[in-house]
Amino acid sequence: MRKVLTFSFLVVTITSIAQVNPMAQLYGNQVSASELKEYLSIIASDALEGRKTGTRGQKMAGAFIAHHFEEVGLMPSANRSYFQSLDLYSASPAKVYVKAGATQYENYTDIFYMGSADSNGEVATDLVFIGKGAESDYQQIDVKGKAVLIIAADVSQLRALRPAVQLAREKGAAMVFVVTESLDDDFKKFSEGMKGFLSGGLSLNKPGNVTGASLLADKGTFVIDQKAASIFLSTTFDKLKKAANEEAAKKALKKIKPGKISYNVSIQTKTVKVENVLGYLEGTDKKDEVILVTAHYDHIGTTEQGEDKINNGADDDGSGTVAVLELAKVFAKAKREGHGPRRSMVFMTVTGEEMGLLGSEYYVEHPIYPLANTVVDLNIDMIGRSDPQHKDKPDYVYVIGSDKLSSELHALSENTNKTYAKLEFDYTYNAEDHPDNIYRRSDHWNFAKNGIPIIFYFDGIHEDYHKPSDEVSKIDFPLLAKRAQNVFYTAWEIANRDNRIAVDKK
Repeated sequence: MRKVLTFSFLVVTITSIAQVNPMAQLYGNQVSASELKEYLSIIASDALEGRKTGTRGQKMAGAFIAHHFEEVGLMPSANRSYFQSLDLYSASPAKVYVKAGATQYENYTDIFYMGSADSNGEVATDLVFIGKGAESDYQQIDVKGKAVLIIAADVSQLRALRPAVQLAREKGAAMVFVVTESLDDDFKKFSEGMKGFLSGGLSLNKPGNVTGASLLADKGTFVIDQKAASIFLSTTFDKLKKAANEEAAKKALKKIKPGKISYNVSIQTKTVKVENVLGYLEGTDKKDEVILVTAHYDHIGTTEQGEDKINNGADDDGSGTVAVLELAKVFAKAKREGHGPRRSMVFMTVTGEEMGLLGSEYYVEHPIYPLANTVVDLNIDMIGRSDPQHKDKPDYVYVIGSDKLSSELHALSENTNKTYAKLEFDYTYNAEDHPDNIYRRSDHWNFAKNGIPIIFYFDGIHEDYHKPSDEVSKIDFPLLAKRAQNVFYTAWEIANRDNRIAVDKK
């Protein structure tokens, strides 16, 4: 009996895989490598200067995308525009220093400041040592209205200090200082890196409105080197480290005398207006349900070093952007010829992904189409290259997230691929414990957090990632077209099936 059941199951499975939809195949075959190359030669050209969020190049790319949506026959979205405008906020340090006695320490020397809150002038205060900033440490020291100094192991692991910084705020600390056990050279390198990072950051939050959840929170955080810590508290770093490691009962922290310091934080703020770009294709009998096909069209702009200073982002995510443009064209053509999707489709290129998934975060907070009616997000971020792991077998794509919220979506994705594109699906990055945590690193994550099933298509990390060498000339356009076809067939199946994809996982 078991053999008969197994054979029957195989017959049913093979039959379901082999059922090619001629109409889907007719239009899927129209996904064109030459058109993808034509679009990408514009999106990733030097003229767009790396498409950094809020720059002229990003605006030019957005205008090109909106024109394309209109030209192929997509309608403006429900807000009567191809653009969803949003404000991002930039906060960069203008005048930041710490004084101890007659010595003034400037930002990005022996200290650097992480935050966006202005001190409104110079603030004089006591600086008290609070060890590692654990709850038990506060039994020894009253920190209310004072600045506190916390010791940490590694300057590159400051994120791990979030709970300690938050606790210091809850205990009433006026400012938080952090000193690490890292060597001076490591501190200097990290400080230089933070100088570039913090000067170009953007946020959805107005400066000063940030919550206490991160190191860039509330009144900010100073990170200082060991020499500065020793001077501020008139002791050696070794004594600070020893006191931090003592048991709370020994009250070693109380033996470190407070220092007298003053600090100033002057923040320069500006508003940056940016846009998500959306095109709408209305469905037929199930038009209230929406399929999202997304990619981010921003990149990281220019660099100061090297002969080639433009990060063209041909793969990241020019490849995903042009795939969205091509799929929009093919689906719109199918509709004009009487074969439009049953469910509505929104083709969206989002801004601010490189700044922290900001465009997609804004969309889910201000959805143009109700999230409750959004069936799936098919997100495409880098599908034009091969990574070193697939050098000799390029017909692959990494598939991430298909099984996280919907078993049905995962099965549909697998069967559709076996029927049409026949790519190798690599699920390496889908592992829950993968150290790169790719599932949370592109725009689909903001939809997944809101219970919307997603599939993320990705080609992996290659040697030109986030470098000026990520050029159009290195894109494998036949492979890009094949991967885009796979997304097309998956979208076609989801858009035209009788039942909406079911969410059966949290």
